[in-house]
Amino acid sequence: MELIRVKRHYQITLPAAVRKKFKIDVGDYVEVEGQDGEIILRPVKMVRPDQAYFYSEEWQKGEAEADKDIAEGEVIGPFEKIEEGLKALKKVKI
Repeated sequence: MELIRVKRHYQITLPAAVRKKFKIDVGDYVEVEGQDGEIILRPVKMVRPDQAYFYSEEWQKGEAEADKDIAEGEVIGPFEKIEEGLKALKKVKI
């Protein structure tokens, strides 16, 4: 358990290990709740509704696959003209 000190203006600093574990960064939000004489802090990630798809498990799995393919050189292109790209895509076997 970490011990932190309340500073001027009642500010506290989250220890680095806690920030890393919960992926808390500058500008993030933390929810505060009092429960049974304790203070509970919960990280809250704010996601715009029109960007929520990006954080879905399915999308993130696809992103990881794409990153792996790129790292392994499993890509085609770049192309100077769209026609070249379309022609190459027609040759790809899925």
